[in-house]
Amino acid sequence: MRIDSHQHFWTYDPSQYDWIPQGSNIHRDFGPSDLKPLLDSVKLDGCVAVQARQSLAENDYLCKLAAQHDWIRGVVGWIDLRSEQVDEQAAAFRALPKAVGVRHVVQGETDPEFMARAPFRRGISTLQKHGLVYDILIFEHQLDDAIALVKAFPEQPFVIDHIAKPRIKEKSIRAWSEKMTEISHYANASIKLSGMVTEADHSTWKLSELEPYWEVVLQAFGPDRILFGSDWPVIRLASSYERWIEIVSRWLDRLTPKDREKIWGENATRFYKLDR
Repeated sequence: MRIDSHQHFWTYDPSQYDWIPQGSNIHRDFGPSDLKPLLDSVKLDGCVAVQARQSLAENDYLCKLAAQHDWIRGVVGWIDLRSEQVDEQAAAFRALPKAVGVRHVVQGETDPEFMARAPFRRGISTLQKHGLVYDILIFEHQLDDAIALVKAFPEQPFVIDHIAKPRIKEKSIRAWSEKMTEISHYANASIKLSGMVTEADHSTWKLSELEPYWEVVLQAFGPDRILFGSDWPVIRLASSYERWIEIVSRWLDRLTPKDREKIWGENATRFYKLDR
């Protein structure tokens, strides 16, 4: 099964999606009818819908869509990991159709100790018993804290979104590469091959600028822990969906057919337990 492990749906509301650039080509609604033709055109079987709002209402919204469309294979939602009611929130979310994981927009937190704080750690500690994985959304400078988090919960599955958003536009790779290698030593950490073009210059990026980052990811995590993702529709800021598929296909050509299929969807299916 070939899966896009990372995409979003939203009904645009400026009060809820203030991070969306005004006047951009993602400054509108995006729903299943927009994505399905793209999946069909590149022969993908389904997707994992990931939260774009930090509210419990987002869980209901995405899981309702997933219940209506069998090709939406899983939902990564949001719960308040710092809440005293986190256990109840996790249980309620897990009971919804196709709920598979949760994510917090840590990249937007100004507290440099956010992932080390006791309330957040307590929330993370509740996820495993509910069968929920955790998507790590951070910027490169937060990698040390992500490493500490992954190390502290060896039985909790984690996946790093968007290869931890390296500073591709600045052609900065060395420090990020070292941290990628370090975090890959923990078997409970996987990584999404997604969100790269939007970390480069949106209008002038070249394939040659992306390739060194791909090489680091492949070397560090290997084909067993890399999940293909598009970050659609955010990717539209810098690339078409089809162009990203072409790039990933080119990168994977040198791998064995078995390893290619792992990255294209088998890893996502296993990690998120999409075939349960």
